[in-house]
Amino acid sequence: MPSSLNEYLCCVDRLLTLKEALPVSFSRFRLCCVWWLLACGALAARADGDLRIARLGDFPLENVQVLQDCRIGYRTFGTLNADRSNAVLFPTWFGGTSQELAESIGPGRLVDSRRYFVIAVDALGNGVSSSPSNSPAQPGTAFPAYSIRDMVATQHKLLTQTLQIPHLKAVIGVSMGGFQVFEWLVAYPQFCDKGIAISGTPRPTAFEQMLWQSEHRLIEASRSVPGGDRLAKQAMLNLLINTPAYINRQTQPEQIVPYLARWEQWMQAWDLNDWDRQLQAMMGQDIYRTFGGSVTKAAQAIRAEVLIVASSTDGMVQCGPSFDLARVLKARPLLLKSDAGHDGWIDQGKALAVAVARFLARSPKSQSIGRTPAPTKRL
Repeated sequence: MPSSLNEYLCCVDRLLTLKEALPVSFSRFRLCCVWWLLACGALAARADGDLRIARLGDFPLENVQVLQDCRIGYRTFGTLNADRSNAVLFPTWFGGTSQELAESIGPGRLVDSRRYFVIAVDALGNGVSSSPSNSPAQPGTAFPAYSIRDMVATQHKLLTQTLQIPHLKAVIGVSMGGFQVFEWLVAYPQFCDKGIAISGTPRPTAFEQMLWQSEHRLIEASRSVPGGDRLAKQAMLNLLINTPAYINRQTQPEQIVPYLARWEQWMQAWDLNDWDRQLQAMMGQDIYRTFGGSVTKAAQAIRAEVLIVASSTDGMVQCGPSFDLARVLKARPLLLKSDAGHDGWIDQGKALAVAVARFLARSPKSQSIGRTPAPTKRL
């Protein structure tokens, strides 16, 4: 299906070669061509949620390595309006896929596809976009290390070159998706009107670095142990994604074995090298590195209006760094009162969806570094 003017013109050329075989006048045939191309354009602007793969060619990374034949998976939902002003980018969380994001898109959900053209994008290394598990040229450990900023750079190219979207209404992300939101805010400060970071961080805390370094070392040590990768991944997520109170409230002791079996089944599709590369990208996250480590200088570069959301009991991605940035931006952070830990955004999903809808609907206003810090809002 044509998605650019050049592709439309190429389609016209191909259709014109058929003219001699058709029993219609040239003018009528030309009118039919125009009608067909306009119809294709309308269909392309609508979304069906099907997986598409954009081929970006050889892609230069921050570390000066090259990702060969870079491919980015994405799905679109809703309708792109005439002036292309209602596009919302939704990148995946750690290990997540655009198919999983679809559950958070639609009426009454995190992003309403009746109002917005939602682009759910598969981040590098998730097994759908270019990853150690699916790269013919750079498989397994030969796949180059990449950063959160590299993820964002591939998404920028997807938007501007493949989808021809020059500006976003917003970018929204959860967990590692929230990491990408923070990176978008400083890497392409003029590109989006709003940024919504949920359970993400602009820079990991010492505890998070300790957690992820331990996980990385456990994965390295488990490579020589049959089934060790599964145990390494399961141990970290089971122990830290939810709080003890939440697990006790949701699961009876006699249900723990099937509970663990569900986790194991979910993680079977996760390739060890894919997991490790995304983990390393999170460990390297620091949006302040190009600002001499200054939170204030980074905040001054941010042009989008920002909503920062965190769970009060999140032990996997703590709210301190993101709320520190919110204070400098004079933005009002949203604290979810939940015992679900890192899954607090799911536990408080309905209330969060309302807050996000209100934030997206209101007219954009620029951040003001000089204003009094806004109080934290609690749900």
